[in-house]
Amino acid sequence: MIEGFETARVDLEGFRRRALITGLVAFVAGAAGALISSESREQFFRSYLLAYIFWIAIPLGCFAILMLQHMSGGVWGLVTRRVLESSTRTFPLFALLFIPLLFGLGSIFPWASPEKLAASPALNHAVEQKHLYLNVGFFIARAVFYFLVWILVARLLNHWSSEQDRTGERRLTSKLQGLSGPGLLLYGLTVTFASVDWAMSLDPQWFSTMYGLLFMGGQGLAAMAFVIAVMVLLAGRKPMSDVIKPSHLHDLGKLMLAFLMIWAYFAFSQFLIIWAGNLPEEIPFYVRRIQSSWKYVGFALIILHFALPFVLLLSRDLKRSGRRLSAVAIAVIVMRFVDLIWMTGPELHNGSFGLSWMDLMLSVGIGGVWLWFFATQLNSRPLLPIHDPDIESVFATGHGH
Repeated sequence: MIEGFETARVDLEGFRRRALITGLVAFVAGAAGALISSESREQFFRSYLLAYIFWIAIPLGCFAILMLQHMSGGVWGLVTRRVLESSTRTFPLFALLFIPLLFGLGSIFPWASPEKLAASPALNHAVEQKHLYLNVGFFIARAVFYFLVWILVARLLNHWSSEQDRTGERRLTSKLQGLSGPGLLLYGLTVTFASVDWAMSLDPQWFSTMYGLLFMGGQGLAAMAFVIAVMVLLAGRKPMSDVIKPSHLHDLGKLMLAFLMIWAYFAFSQFLIIWAGNLPEEIPFYVRRIQSSWKYVGFALIILHFALPFVLLLSRDLKRSGRRLSAVAIAVIVMRFVDLIWMTGPELHNGSFGLSWMDLMLSVGIGGVWLWFFATQLNSRPLLPIHDPDIESVFATGHGH
């Protein structure tokens, strides 16, 4: 059965074309909106940042899960490896998409705007204390470092995996495992600092020691939900329909439940630590969200982003049903967007409650372009790691349940 997978591909041409057209149209519409006024230009950059952070979370989460799979093994990772690898090969695209943000730093971040600093003595004082870190030059240098790390490690993982496809050498499995340990440490370091740079510094006067972990948990959850949605899509098409069985979906559903609980634990821990500490430099984050209309978004997150999917994913039958599991996965991805809005909205919208049409338009724009590029990468290599030492277990497990 493995032989046919060396050249087998899934026809994704229609999906790629629709994603690219939708993304470009939405992107152009959002860019056109930025030309209306100076206020709309400022909103464009803020909405762009929101969309950017949302979509880059998926390949970053896939990056971490891929390295976890190389270290831990398991059939679930063999059937999903190509999806994970294809996602990590999109980091160069995100490096390119980061460039527009550099032209709007003053519109996004108060610490990069002399006008905003001059208008607020308290803000100016906070930024002066952190000026060695919060300055444009060092901000750009750190971003370059993040992308260099992500692209280099992902490139090595993909290169050795491709070599394994051609040669089947067992030493390549050891090399993949050997890189994944340090790679996970680099992932944790870079994502922690990136979350501080791109999200926490929207309010330079606030900080949280849990922020990086919260973003990592959210990235893992978003990535696992995305992987499930893609695997269910592939399971309905040849040749993957002969491979992906309910037992594989069951494993992926359990992993999504685990990531859901990890994210909820980090989110609650941050709230508990800050609320119990009751320090004036920390509590404004939650005061702004609890004592305004943002509290309704918070209630929605508790119910729709944790409680409901948690209860649903306890069902064994649901986790073995591709249609129902993918519905939960897509709902989780949508709620990840809502959670990001809740995390950044009060700062991006100057404390007011609301959602700009550019938030949605640019999210569709970046998402469409990214999905087109992802599907292109997915179709460029065999759908299974055909020469992995444990590849036979995919078929044994698939038919044995």
